[in-house]
Amino acid sequence: MTRPLISLAALLALAAPSFAQEAAPAPPSPAEIVDQAPADEWFAIPPEDLLVMTLAPAADGSERKVVIQLMPAPFSQGWVENIRTLARANWYDGISVNRVQDNYVVQWGDPNYDNPESSGEQKALPPRLVATEERDYTVNGDAISLSTLLADSERDLALEAESLASGNKTAAVILANGLVDSYAQLSLFHEGWPLASNIGSDGEGEPATVWPIHCYGMVGVGRNMSPDAGTGAELYTVIGHAPRHLDRNIALVGRIVEGMEHLSSLPRGSGALGFYTEEEADKRTPILSVRVASDLPDGERPRFEYLSTDGASFARYADARANRRDPFFIVPAGGADICNIPVPVRRVAD
Repeated sequence: MTRPLISLAALLALAAPSFAQEAAPAPPSPAEIVDQAPADEWFAIPPEDLLVMTLAPAADGSERKVVIQLMPAPFSQGWVENIRTLARANWYDGISVNRVQDNYVVQWGDPNYDNPESSGEQKALPPRLVATEERDYTVNGDAISLSTLLADSERDLALEAESLASGNKTAAVILANGLVDSYAQLSLFHEGWPLASNIGSDGEGEPATVWPIHCYGMVGVGRNMSPDAGTGAELYTVIGHAPRHLDRNIALVGRIVEGMEHLSSLPRGSGALGFYTEEEADKRTPILSVRVASDLPDGERPRFEYLSTDGASFARYADARANRRDPFFIVPAGGADICNIPVPVRRVAD
């Protein structure tokens, strides 16, 4: 149980009888807003979009499973298709975590592929993998009806800015699901995912494009130098401050929705880029299996759902993340980076 940080004097003041007007209830925390969200604002994640990765047991023998949600269309579909093919060919079984770079990424795959600390024979890839191209790191804005979303956001922003007595336009922007971004002209949420966009032409006829972004827990595809775009055999997840400079430079294919602690707590490698050296080979965590959830028996199939990013609860949650007003906080921040507003995902009981 988490204890509130509150002084003894404050506790005594709370306990003392008061004849003054009863104080207004404390504003809800982001977690409380999520807990109160109605059932119709939660959307099921298809089991075809979930991967269950089983790591070797921990030192105490406890089970370690990581659940990954794959990116839905229209993003990164070539890589996502390859990942399902690799999982269904059992190719990931027996690979390992080979790189853990502090405040950056955990990477797993064949320990003998593109690893400066290994020199063994590479594991053969299964047939039928599709070719991937770096141009698919982004998609045309029309694929998500970006122009319509922006028009709706501008209308909602104007309405919210009028209605906010405090004049806090940051909250209005968040309520309209569009945020100022240092790495793009705009960042926004769409169908439960954090995205960025150049929002329109740069004056030279370039169309609007949209791309997923590197927040904590996002999963990407390892690659060699351009024009190689990776196959999906080498994967990584972000375990530190969001490395947004990687956006549009590497394919993002999903996010960790459960078991992140099993990856973020792994020992750091001392080799180049956090790879485990030959002397640290025993630190590599074996990956026993990776399965598409829809292929598992019904009783073993995990079920998850995400909070709609178009609903009223998410708007309140995003505003609360940007302006913490619950009792511990003194000064509301007045804004938030999109990666500081993680989309709530929860496991559904069987």
